[in-house]
Amino acid sequence: MAEFPPGGLEVAVEVGEIASGRGDVRQRADAMLDSLRRLVPFQAAVINVLDPRHRVNVPVVSRGYDDATCGFITSRANTDEIELLGLTRSRSAMRLSDLAVPREQIRGWAEYLQPAGFREGLGVGLFTSDGRHLGLLGMNTDTAAHPTEASRDLIGMLAPLIANAIDPIRSIMKVAEIVGDAEAGIMLTGGGDPQPLPGLPAHPLLDPGSDVIDVAAERVANDYAYGSFLFPYTADDTPHVHVRITVLTGPHDPPHPPTAVVLVSPQGDLHGLTPRELEILGLLVEGWPNSRIADDIFVTRRTVNAHVEHILTKLHAATRTLAAARAIRFGLYVPRPHRSSCA
Repeated sequence: MAEFPPGGLEVAVEVGEIASGRGDVRQRADAMLDSLRRLVPFQAAVINVLDPRHRVNVPVVSRGYDDATCGFITSRANTDEIELLGLTRSRSAMRLSDLAVPREQIRGWAEYLQPAGFREGLGVGLFTSDGRHLGLLGMNTDTAAHPTEASRDLIGMLAPLIANAIDPIRSIMKVAEIVGDAEAGIMLTGGGDPQPLPGLPAHPLLDPGSDVIDVAAERVANDYAYGSFLFPYTADDTPHVHVRITVLTGPHDPPHPPTAVVLVSPQGDLHGLTPRELEILGLLVEGWPNSRIADDIFVTRRTVNAHVEHILTKLHAATRTLAAARAIRFGLYVPRPHRSSCA
């Protein structure tokens, strides 16, 4: 670092406080720009988060750009240009004058920023401590005097804190901590795609296209904030084993947060219910009459009647409706796609 810029220490402390403080993603990003403006007196600035599904950068907060420039910022052409300039790989902050590429060959500069009156700019890729590329901080000034080398270097040092402040996974990780015995987990994006959850391993039941993911995505689509259910999983050739699947929706931080976490944990208390009784209980939850249950699982109605009586006794429920309600409450429901494998 060439030198510490005037007021740099105070800004660094303030950025650290914002990164660890309360508020949603947009509030933290907005506060970051207020602090960084004391280092770089910019006329326009943006903090973007990359939407990997659509390969576009979505502004968390943006100031000072006209509509045409904003349109370019959110285009795939801008995403491609950011990659070509190395900002998705380098952790260093770079000014326009630091780039090896002539500025007239940079479309965003030549067609949008320079015509808007800007004379210098700074960009830095935002990466989390575990190496995930989140997005970009960009600033533009109407003078070549800013950003200075010292300000550029300090902003590069502060970039991990800025990334932490806008990390959309940050909120979802707090949600995941509710399930203390989770052994595996994934995140669900807005498109229903499973993504790795930092700190927890993957699980075969959470692979893309699995029945568990389908059930979890349906619950999220139906606005269930919390829910758990059982799912059969044979581990080490041990039959009739279940795991507990917990689906938790997260805070809707902008712009494209993960919508939920799906966690795998031990089955917990089954209230003495056998695999067959869990199967039948699931059908009770779905409102099936005994005659239909008998036909579906190829047993007599008398056998189903006996199983239902055992279920009511074990759940201390006077009626089928109450048993079904307690099944949902206790997370004893086994979704239909694989329920037959419990028997």
